Amino acid sequence: MAAPGQSRHWAQINEVSFVAGMRLLFAVYRLFGRLPFRLMLYPVLCWYIAANGRARQASRAYLAQVAAYRPALRLPAGLGGVFLHFAAFGESLLDKMLLWGGLFPTASVALSGQQQISDAVAQGRGGLIICTHLGNLELCRVIGRGHADLKLTVLVHTRHAQAFNRMLAQLDPRSQLNLMQVTEMSPATAMMLADKVAQGEFVVIAGDRVPVSPNPRVAHARFMGRAAPFPVGPYVLAALLGCPVYLMFSRRMPEGAQLSFEHFRDLVELPRKQRAQRLDELAADYAARLEFHCLQSPFQWFNFYDFWADSAIDDQHVPH
Repeated sequence: MAAPGQSRHWAQINEVSFVAGMRLLFAVYRLFGRLPFRLMLYPVLCWYIAANGRARQASRAYLAQVAAYRPALRLPAGLGGVFLHFAAFGESLLDKMLLWGGLFPTASVALSGQQQISDAVAQGRGGLIICTHLGNLELCRVIGRGHADLKLTVLVHTRHAQAFNRMLAQLDPRSQLNLMQVTEMSPATAMMLADKVAQGEFVVIAGDRVPVSPNPRVAHARFMGRAAPFPVGPYVLAALLGCPVYLMFSRRMPEGAQLSFEHFRDLVELPRKQRAQRLDELAADYAARLEFHCLQSPFQWFNFYDFWADSAIDDQHVPH
């Protein structure tokens, strides 16, 4: 257990401890629609915000950092902003349930940059997709159903969210089929993933959460004006797989949702003597794109922990 004032790793934080409430709200949505759902969501959010001090403080710190970095956005301060942040999270959880319950209007999802993925699939080439916790990550897996030749393996660490994942599985057992639980990348796992990519499949990994290990390997890059730790795992994996790398971003829009794919690297190489420098460059490029998309919808980035926790001593060493 973390000591008072000590930052807690994201995997120790139960992001969906109000799963029972969300199950009830899902039933309300199915019977009455989204407006009654939202009216009943507010008391659930108020309880969760009051009960979860760490997540509340992390949300406030993140929004304060964004506000200081981009004052023109005029983000609400204090609990008002925190409430909007968690409200967006609640909407995201509902969308996940709607997706796997067959009720989400997938036709309303605006796709951008998907042609490069389609071209790779048509040519039998696999790749690595680095995603984020911005918007709704489930979109990539559901949209993939419409492409018979597109096969995705999503690397996850979801033991902290087992209750919510069980609920998704009840809605649609296929919601669990292409998930691979990974805490540490072993040689055997890397070989398995290399085989998948060689067969034209895509591996999906998050790039905005540090590894679940006692001494995580990270690179520091500027994000919202401050140095922050980013995992190097996606880039090490990309080098091992020897495949093209893409970025994927999603966000909820008034008229539906948006799913964007961006080319990141044709190939990642990590020469021994330049390894640290290359990893820093890759993390910096990823952080720049994450920042760009987060600033479009700041309330939809759902990392409810102190993202800049260990950056204080490194901030002066990261280029501005």
